[in-house]
Amino acid sequence: MPAISREEVAHLARLARLAVTDDELDMFAGQLDIILGAVARVGEVAADDIPPTSHAVPLTNVLRADEIRPSIDREMVLLAAPAAEDGRFRVPRILTEEE
Repeated sequence: MPAISREEVAHLARLARLAVTDDELDMFAGQLDIILGAVARVGEVAADDIPPTSHAVPLTNVLRADEIRPSIDREMVLLAAPAAEDGRFRVPRILTEEE
């Protein structure tokens, strides 16, 4: 018996607002059944003594340390800005007080 019925595929298509033909319903039901079967097989293999992982290999942080370095002078940058005020870029307000 398939894990997902044609009617369930039609319901999912409606939820996703997809126009699906009758032929596509049958095709998608078969494809989703294969996918759900594969997911179920993974669940069978998973053992309690194996910790969950998000990556197959350990990750290390490759970012450099934060260090103060020479940069462009603030006044020079603000001179190139379309608008500046009090040593900062001035930008149009996008939020109101009520938000």
